[in-house]
Amino acid sequence: MALGNILGYSSGSTNNWHKWFPFLMTNACCEACANLKGAFLVAVVFLVMCLTITLFFAKEVPYRGNQNLPTKANGEVETEPSGPLAVLKGFKNLPTGMPSVLLVTGLTWLSWFPFILYDTDWMGREIYHGDPKGSNAQISAFDEGVRVGSFGLLLNSIVLGFSSFLIEPMCRKVGPRVVWVTSNFMVCVAMAATALISFWSLKDYHGYVQDAITASTSIKAVCLVLFAFLGVPLAILYSVPFAVTAQLAATKGGGQGLCTGVLNISIVIPQVIIALGAGPWDALFGKGNIPAFGVASGFALIGGVVGVFLLPKISKRQFRAVSAGGH
Repeated sequence: MALGNILGYSSGSTNNWHKWFPFLMTNACCEACANLKGAFLVAVVFLVMCLTITLFFAKEVPYRGNQNLPTKANGEVETEPSGPLAVLKGFKNLPTGMPSVLLVTGLTWLSWFPFILYDTDWMGREIYHGDPKGSNAQISAFDEGVRVGSFGLLLNSIVLGFSSFLIEPMCRKVGPRVVWVTSNFMVCVAMAATALISFWSLKDYHGYVQDAITASTSIKAVCLVLFAFLGVPLAILYSVPFAVTAQLAATKGGGQGLCTGVLNISIVIPQVIIALGAGPWDALFGKGNIPAFGVASGFALIGGVVGVFLLPKISKRQFRAVSAGGH
């Protein structure tokens, strides 16, 4: 997944798609439009390749109904409940410790989604002082900030990939609860840092066109370091909650799929909350992304504190890392 992110974010960080595919530019489609179409065109090609490989090389076992399924003492076939209602019913039979995992997962994703949704917009507005609806200079500044933000996400994915190899050793040494809680505190500090960096950038900005287009080199470097730093807690987020869930389900004796489905609900709900509420919340403070990032820092702090007291203890020796993403 990290490799895919690296390729995807690198496509967004370049401004040369219109040169490589000049036919994408038309009277109604400028350079920025052509760059966007070029990146999407490559994405379509990769999707077709993946689909073709799956169709031709994936070995699928045909479904045989109730054949070879375990049976009860009276001879009836023993089946697992399925469908949306099964997920809702799963809340009644969750393993011990699972409710606290769902709570901390929800708080953790509430702290992540503002940055995931608005990180490049933050670079374009607060760091490069651009405006997609402003003057030509402001539009250029915003576009440049978004491209630098995409490069920051590329660095984030590189760090994420390397950090993934360290998660299991760390969890075996200090336990998954400590690793998870530490990642929340890291996000808390990082989200608070976005406000400080934004105020620093605003202090150095005097409204000149040159300043708008060429952001301070030191501020740009700090932002890229921040993006890279967040790759570590993001790697933990993509792995540890799912591994803890699988371990709790295994302790109960099964139901990993159902527990994972319930866990995904605690991820989707925060995403909906942030998607609907972040915009109006920022508007209350005169637009910008800092209010949402400030709330994210608060959620990360709460998630870390709650995790210290409520997350279940998982055996260090039996821990196995499980990765998941794409939410």
